[in-house]
Amino acid sequence: MSVSLPYALTAELTHRCPLHCPYCSNPIELQKRENELSTEQWLHVLEQASDLGVAQVHFTGGEPLLRPDLERLVHRAREAGLYGNLITSGVGLTDERISKLSEAGIDSIQLSVQAAAAELADSIAGFRAFETKKQAAERIRESGLPLHMNVVLHRANLHQIEQIIELCADWGAQRLELANAQYYGWALRNVNQLLPRRMQLLEAEAAFVRARERFGNRMELVWIIPDYFEDYPKPCMGGWGRLSLTVAPDGRVLPCTAASEIKSLTFENVKDRELSWIWHESPSFQAYRGYDWMMEPCRSCERRELDYGGCRCQAFLLSGDARAADPVCIHSPHRDIIAKRANSTEQSKIGEPVFVYRGISSDQGAEATILGS
Repeated sequence: MSVSLPYALTAELTHRCPLHCPYCSNPIELQKRENELSTEQWLHVLEQASDLGVAQVHFTGGEPLLRPDLERLVHRAREAGLYGNLITSGVGLTDERISKLSEAGIDSIQLSVQAAAAELADSIAGFRAFETKKQAAERIRESGLPLHMNVVLHRANLHQIEQIIELCADWGAQRLELANAQYYGWALRNVNQLLPRRMQLLEAEAAFVRARERFGNRMELVWIIPDYFEDYPKPCMGGWGRLSLTVAPDGRVLPCTAASEIKSLTFENVKDRELSWIWHESPSFQAYRGYDWMMEPCRSCERRELDYGGCRCQAFLLSGDARAADPVCIHSPHRDIIAKRANSTEQSKIGEPVFVYRGISSDQGAEATILGS
């Protein structure tokens, strides 16, 4: 089959992060600092990405501000003609740092926030970051850079969705991504605690629709659906290896940020192979392109050209086979896994969830009750 060119590169500069979010979608086995690509290796990746046809690069992590060479990488992206977006917790975004990033040529900054009030936000993050984030938003606005924001939605903060939208508007966000939690990595460990009740979700979605009508063109609002409550899966990443690629901190190249969870695949590394070859030829990127790999019911399903069988990572994590139909699908033989989790959430008591926080430098978590759950 013919392969299109990738539109975007997600550059995971590091897995190190000051926050401990229980919904973290990074893999359980985080890459250590000593395994991270060097500055020169990242510069070469950016040049290759430009040559391959990539238009956007998203600098993320972990916390990308922990890389002292971030400004140099941003500058190279600008030289290569790439639109550069920084995805950050805001921790470490000082006046000096944002000035240097602006001079280097960053095009936009996406700031995360966990809730509408400091107590709950800091409780979810496992770190007192709310006021730091507020200051970061102010610095971004004052720099003249576009401020985009994102919030991961789950059982502990969905009741605040209207206040969250108002907060982001007050902080000056031009775009707000409301992303219902996706259950990979550390988030899968907390799925029973993160998963909201169906009524809570419906009420939040109705509030989102009202807010979208109220704000109109003043702030772009994006709602990412919580597929555990859908009848059919979404076309994850626009299909395997179709629109974008991710370079992990250690140099492995992935079709999506969660793909390292698929243990039945071996992913090529930019230390050993050119990015173009990996995109066009590598077995890992070829694995689930097209339709020949599909099992039933996907192979003969009329929706296969709409959702490509759903998420390969979710299929692997929940069924053990990345070729299987995404268990979200009502036709999947593994749909009962999703149904049981949703039903269990409906019957759980308010205040019962206890999250396992993600550690900063290891995969060891610490149990803690989250306020407001």
